Amino acid sequence: MYKDYAGIVKAWEATVRKTQNSAKKRANSIFAAMSVAPADDEPGPGELHHTEKAIPNGDFYTGQWMDSTPHGHGKYLWTDGCMYVGEWYKGKTIGKGKFSWPSGATYEGDFKSGYMDGKGTYTGSSGDTYRGCWVMNLRHGQGTQNYANGDYYEGEWRRGCQDGQGRYQWKNENHYVGQWRNGKMSGNGSMVWNDGNRYDGCWEEGFPKGDGTFRWADGSSYVGVWSKDSTELTGNFYPSDTSGAEMSSNPRELLGEYLNDCVICSGERILIYPSQKMISWSGLDLDSLPRQTVSRKGSDGIRRLRRTSVDGKISNASFESFNDSSNEPSSRNGKGTRLQDLDSKGKRQPTCGFQSANRQGVTISKGHKNYELMLNLQLGIRHSVGRPAPATSLDLKSSAFDPKEKVWTKFPPEGSKHTPPHQSSDFRWKDYCPVVFRTLRKLFEVDPADYMLSICGNDALRELSSPGKSGSFFYLTHDDRYMIKTMRKAEVKVLLRMLPAYYKHVRSFENTLVTKFYGLHCVRVTGTAQKKVRFVIMGNLFCSEYTIHRRFDLKGSSLGRITDKPEAEIDGTTTLKDLDLNYIFRLQKIWFQEFCRQVDKDCDFLEQERIMDYSLLVGLHFQETSYQEASTPESHHSGFCCPVDYFLSNSNCLSRADKEQDSARWASISLGINMPARVERTVRHGEPETQLVGEPTGELHDVIIFFGIIDILQDYDISKKLEHAYKSFQYDPSSISAVDPKQYSKRFRDFIFRIFLEDT
Repeated sequence: MYKDYAGIVKAWEATVRKTQNSAKKRANSIFAAMSVAPADDEPGPGELHHTEKAIPNGDFYTGQWMDSTPHGHGKYLWTDGCMYVGEWYKGKTIGKGKFSWPSGATYEGDFKSGYMDGKGTYTGSSGDTYRGCWVMNLRHGQGTQNYANGDYYEGEWRRGCQDGQGRYQWKNENHYVGQWRNGKMSGNGSMVWNDGNRYDGCWEEGFPKGDGTFRWADGSSYVGVWSKDSTELTGNFYPSDTSGAEMSSNPRELLGEYLNDCVICSGERILIYPSQKMISWSGLDLDSLPRQTVSRKGSDGIRRLRRTSVDGKISNASFESFNDSSNEPSSRNGKGTRLQDLDSKGKRQPTCGFQSANRQGVTISKGHKNYELMLNLQLGIRHSVGRPAPATSLDLKSSAFDPKEKVWTKFPPEGSKHTPPHQSSDFRWKDYCPVVFRTLRKLFEVDPADYMLSICGNDALRELSSPGKSGSFFYLTHDDRYMIKTMRKAEVKVLLRMLPAYYKHVRSFENTLVTKFYGLHCVRVTGTAQKKVRFVIMGNLFCSEYTIHRRFDLKGSSLGRITDKPEAEIDGTTTLKDLDLNYIFRLQKIWFQEFCRQVDKDCDFLEQERIMDYSLLVGLHFQETSYQEASTPESHHSGFCCPVDYFLSNSNCLSRADKEQDSARWASISLGINMPARVERTVRHGEPETQLVGEPTGELHDVIIFFGIIDILQDYDISKKLEHAYKSFQYDPSSISAVDPKQYSKRFRDFIFRIFLEDT
């Protein structure tokens, strides 16, 4: 047996020698003491012991072991030269540890479920060093970064970028102290140059924008409004008492020259994260594998194991099962991930997987009753977005929010000076507050060309099969990015009334959970009918590469809050309600704190605007590996899974494109979007109406979670007051959705904070 293990060791050493000599030296010190315990000394279940394991893909582990997984302190070496030394818990890196890359880069600090998470130090191969807080592989919290070029940053980080309050000092001793956003100077801040000149004021995207003062070392100053656009630049020059000279050049150009020497260093990128290197120990029966050696890859590219059977014959065993990629987003093949079905009553159906969610809606093709309406909408959007308009500042004048601020455009079939000819009937198009919504799209970072292509491209819209409770119809763009909703006149009035406060709120809180509005329009068909149809264009919360397996619409009330579908018909497109809810949602600490703050801010805003009847829309994508292991004790301690899990051999051979794609996925995680989390199943012991939130069962599942606050255009008008009065005679007033906005906000928050908890 020892000879066979020695063969594995030699194969491993040969691979490592090609990638990094230093890794070879570390490995030799391990292999020198390598031994194999006799079969009759095998430890029992739950017994911690020391072992050395050769993994089928060529990797190697030495350290403490329990129940077929690393547990305690151990060292894992990959064939590409990566190495982890530190603490393990049931197969996952949890606690203190050190990870090193073949390039010479290292991370030393806290780990959680495979992620760099907690406090730690990353030292890059080029000399970059970061010391501070991490959350799920990204710099997040307080931290300091020393760059290889001599620059230095100390301050707050968010999702891998400078964000918050911080100080950046360049090698030449220029420095900036102030606010940051997404890695750029944004907000209030001061830039001081080594020659004594300085700028104090507002910044946006790394350039002075808004009120600010530039002071020269001799005491002269320029005070005014700054912008990249020279037409927006206004101000006055004040010479010092000693110089008395006039300003010799344009202040914007002068400041631009100064800023050319102040480039923010991007630092060294981490091309592959430790969590991506972690393997799935489930299904790896290492103890049952007889004498083994690892051969070269076959002609089909699959790494095969040469296995010696009991009778001495050699066979090739394929490890295709270890290369399973079924945990990748299931939308790639259009099929739902095979999971055990979770019905609305919390009953387990072991033989059933989640029903695959078909593409929602009916394509509006020629002959559909709303085909002309869709053409009118697309023509109008193309005209509105494509129309030349001056560059807009985020600081809007109050006149832009005037409800009377609207633009009517005629669209005759033969075309006009400003509109193209078309095959639809004659109609008129109205834009409500066009400057405001154009600025909102800019604020939400929506590219105008992409926006037009999504809504007005060659692909048709899709109409959802049934209208909402209000009678409104919903349409989805072909790429699922935008949802278009028909609106009642009363809803339009509410949106226009609250638009100034809404704009201020979404501008102040980047992570707001309230619906994002991109445009408000009206189509009026000319002729005898004179039909008016009003539209609002919103973001689609569930536009994702992950299949949504369960979705919930949650208000915190109980009257009528249950789906009327039979359990057999419930699938990923079914919107379940409060009394269908059989989970509580567990968020990681950093996200949970931000979630609580944002829910409070959003509810305060809605309460102030006298809005009620809104709800929290929640979507869950269950990750298959965690679901299959959910019934085991280990799953109760399992942490978050990477959005794309990398199993064994294909974790070591990622292409640059794969790595960049995965880095983009990490960057796409934000509050309520693509968030790794866990859910815990609950069970109600009494009537659902008397127990809105069930009792936790301890059964946990890893998920990707989406959530946002929707239906925010219902104010507490006379109809809702009458509804409340009428239903209060028949039912418990606290169970009714239609209540005063202040009471609604309190009940909503109380309920949300009962079902969303910090994951400890």
